[in-house]
Amino acid sequence: MKKRRVLVLCTGNSCRSHMAEGLINHFMGDKWVAHSAGTEPAGYVHPLAIQVMAELGIDISEHVSKPTSIFRHAPLDLVITVCDDAAENCPLWLGQGERVHIGFPDPAKAKGREEEKTAVFRQTRDDIKEKVLGYLAGVQ
Repeated sequence: MKKRRVLVLCTGNSCRSHMAEGLINHFMGDKWVAHSAGTEPAGYVHPLAIQVMAELGIDISEHVSKPTSIFRHAPLDLVITVCDDAAENCPLWLGQGERVHIGFPDPAKAKGREEEKTAVFRQTRDDIKEKVLGYLAGVQ
């Protein structure tokens, strides 16, 4: 069976899109190959995103923040935008692949002590796992 290809897009490509990429490749790697990119790459993957993914045994420490341009002509089956429309503008995708939006608030904007910020990253990770993986499981 040929694996389907999904690109997860966000603005900065530092948190949500990398968590989604890691979750998809870890839990659904038999059917999907995930990549992530951003319209304005931050240039790093947020340390708390790396930490909360490691808690699930998923290593995204070698991921890098990438621009959408490197995937513009890639053969994709699906493109998922994960930014929260209420808080920011989601990137527009003009390349291949059906487009769907599944938005999440940006955990990098969390305020408070380190443990409070970490809790926000965990919640975002868990929400992405539930909603994005749930969506992909239903794609025919």
